[in-house]
Amino acid sequence: MTKLQSRIGRAIPFYKMSGSGNDFILVDNRDNIVPENGLSEWIASVCRRKHSVGADGLILIENSERADFRWRFFNADGGEAEMCGNGGRCAARLACLKGIAGPRLSFETRVGVIRAEVTDKRVKLEMPQPSSAEIDYPIHLEGKDLTISSITVGVPHVVIWVSRLGEAPVFETGRLIRYHERYAPAGTNVNFVETLTDGTIAIRTYERGVEGETMACGTGSVAAALIAAVKGIAVSPVRLQVYGGYVLKVYFERDGSNFHDVFLEGDARLIYEGRLLEEDKIED
Repeated sequence: MTKLQSRIGRAIPFYKMSGSGNDFILVDNRDNIVPENGLSEWIASVCRRKHSVGADGLILIENSERADFRWRFFNADGGEAEMCGNGGRCAARLACLKGIAGPRLSFETRVGVIRAEVTDKRVKLEMPQPSSAEIDYPIHLEGKDLTISSITVGVPHVVIWVSRLGEAPVFETGRLIRYHERYAPAGTNVNFVETLTDGTIAIRTYERGVEGETMACGTGSVAAALIAAVKGIAVSPVRLQVYGGYVLKVYFERDGSNFHDVFLEGDARLIYEGRLLEEDKIED
């Protein structure tokens, strides 16, 4: 039994959802069923694959005085993050399914109030105001310089264009850049992208907090789309094919190097619901 659940004294209802291959555990915490003390440890435990439910992250849906609800997003390591595009779509669809909000809704995040529109299994999600993109600058990595670009879309992202995405060293190079001193102390997510013949951008992502490659990354897809626009490679809406095979769309308005009204559209599927029991964690 985890320390957290021993204080709760009962099972915790949860929902398992997938946003274009990114999977999440969602808990309706509007009645404060999940205490704060020991929260990070508990999240890391239940997100462990093969030992518990397993997920790329966990989302708490809570009460808000500013929007339909407040969300808190945690990576699989238990660390709280500002934003997650695929997770945001899942939270919006669950809120709509459970009557917490209507199909046009808003929710409170650490980077402000976000709007979303739910249409069946598709969700179009507003993204935080992005920073100005830094384009094609060198970073020194293991004795050589690598040309990369970067932008922050709620969370920081590096984007690297490659010629053969299937052969890209996503884990090895991604991990080196994620922990590079330039991005310390918080680190960065790292995206490897290739422009396909039909203009679609294929993308693979090393995600901080997960500390490995994920099947999709919503904010990474937005980052790649915006940097592609600055480089003259793409215009809105941009289609992105994630590693799991799904296609996301990124919409935006652009004024020179500045972007606004940025939206991410993709699927959000409710896979199953259950209860987290006392044996969610292997005893030490």
